[in-house]
Parts: sequence; C-alpha cells; structure tokens
Amino acid sequence: MYPRISDMLRAWFGIDFPMPIYTYGFMLAVAILTASWLAGRELRRLQKIGKLGKLTQKVRDKNGRISQVTLQPSDLMSNITVIAAIAGVIGSKVFYILESPGGDVVAKLFSSGGLTFYGGLIFGTASVLYYVHKKGITGVSLPVFMDALAPTVILAYGIGRIGCHLSGDGDWGIAANLALKPDFLPMWLWADTYPGNIAGEVIPAPGVYPTPLWEFLACFAIYWILVALRNHPFKPGWIFSLYLLLNGLERFFIEKVRVNARFDFLMFQTTQAELIASLLIIAGIAGLAITTRRMAAPEAPSSPTPA
Repeated sequence: MYPRISDMLRAWFGIDFPMPIYTYGFMLAVAILTASWLAGRELRRLQKIGKLGKLTQKVRDKNGRISQVTLQPSDLMSNITVIAAIAGVIGSKVFYILESPGGDVVAKLFSSGGLTFYGGLIFGTASVLYYVHKKGITGVSLPVFMDALAPTVILAYGIGRIGCHLSGDGDWGIAANLALKPDFLPMWLWADTYPGNIAGEVIPAPGVYPTPLWEFLACFAIYWILVALRNHPFKPGWIFSLYLLLNGLERFFIEKVRVNARFDFLMFQTTQAELIASLLIIAGIAGLAITTRRMAAPEAPSSPTPA
C-alpha cells in the first residue's frame, strides 16, 4: 500500500522524493476537481439545450445596494466546489466520530483518516443548497441542478474509494473466502492483505475483500448509467432520484462484506451506512414514483387570425 504519494513514487519509479501528501487526501482532491469540471460541463450542456436559464446572483455593493450579476456555469461551480469540499470534510469527520464513539475526539477530528462519505454528502448538499438560496441564484431549478450533479457525485465517491484502497485506511472487507472466487477474476480483485497500510494492521493471508475497488467499479457503472439516461423524457429530479436508489443499493449490499461498527436499531443489527443507505433507497423509490411522468410537450404557436 502507499499511504503517501512519496511511497508510490518510490515503489513505482524508484524516485525518493519525500512529499508530505497523503494518498487518500490526494485522491479526494482529484475526485472533487473531477466532479466540479464534469458538473460545469453538464450545466453548460443544459444551458445550450434550453433546460438552464440565464444564471444570475445577488450581490451587495459597499453602499448596501443589491444588484443581479450574470454567472457562467464555471463561476457557479467554482464557488460550489469550495463550499461542498469544506462542508463535506467537516460532515465526514462528524459522522465518523458518531460512527466510532469513544477515544480521543479531538485526535479523530484532526487525523488524516476517518472520513465518512454519507456525512460529507449530507453536510455538503445542505451547504450548497443554503448557498444557492442565500445568494439568490436564479436561472436553474433545484431538481435540474440536482440532476446535473448526481452523476458527478457518484463518480467522485468512486475516485475517493481508490484513495481508500491505495492507502489502506481500513475500509476493506471481511476475510475473503477463496472457495467462492470466480475463476475469471484476478486474485488482487478478490483478496488483499494490504501490506504497509496506513491503519497499521497486519492482515493474514489470503487477505480480505478489497471492497474499495468493488465500490469504485460499481460507482463507475452507476455514473455511466446516469449519463446514458440524462436525456430522459421525465420530469426534472428523475436522474437524482435514480442516483439515490442506485447509490443506496450499492452501499447497502457492500456493507454486508465490509468491516464496520454495528449497533442495535429496533430489532436489527445494522451499521450507520446501512441505515442511511436504506433511507436513500426509500427516497429514491419515492422520487422516481413522483418524477416518472413525461414532460408536457410545448404547445405549438397558434396561427394568427386572419384580419
């Protein structure tokens, strides 16, 4: 494993160039920048086909006067990216602390690891929606905006999971059962001992399920499904609802083979991620039921009445 970028450079290229950059943090930055770029492209596409109006934002001058300024999709995404990144990291830390109670809370808060995706998703989404409302941004409806972001969010999550795998941060699966391994799969995609992992754990052979890799592949597939269906004929919000459903299903089932803290909820033993994933599945199904309605075709202009 390669907890730091310098470890990767040394192993792959024989370059000894100390870089105090953690691999997971680097991949997280790649994920955020990739999502921002792709979301900006999608907003520009929506603008060209008429699903996105003229973007404007309220600004206040030094005299307190409020005016509206025109925004480009790239301007909007640059601001949202910074807000989502900061709020997402804070939310990830908060949910990690809630998921793993006990120990030194301050140390957990400022550690290089311990980032929970759903915490980042909830905090990041809430912060972006508040920003859009507070700044009086017009020209894009909330359902259209969420549809534009949905594919990039799932792809960013998958890229982040590559960081988990390369650094070996503990987000791996339970002990791998080699008897169940399909013959066509390479061993590295079925079991891994994560040598030199940043968590400092020694994993006996044959290893554990490399669930971060499985999640990356699942997220990559979901991304392409959402992109392929983005020109659907249904109401705005349909793509985002499908994202909620597929994201929830992916995470719910991966939790069955992941090492994670479990707690009692009603009559069940569950994890924090399983519980949130279940809520996402329910929300996704409800959203699809509401938005799976064909958009009304625009009325043809009436012929002028002869004088």
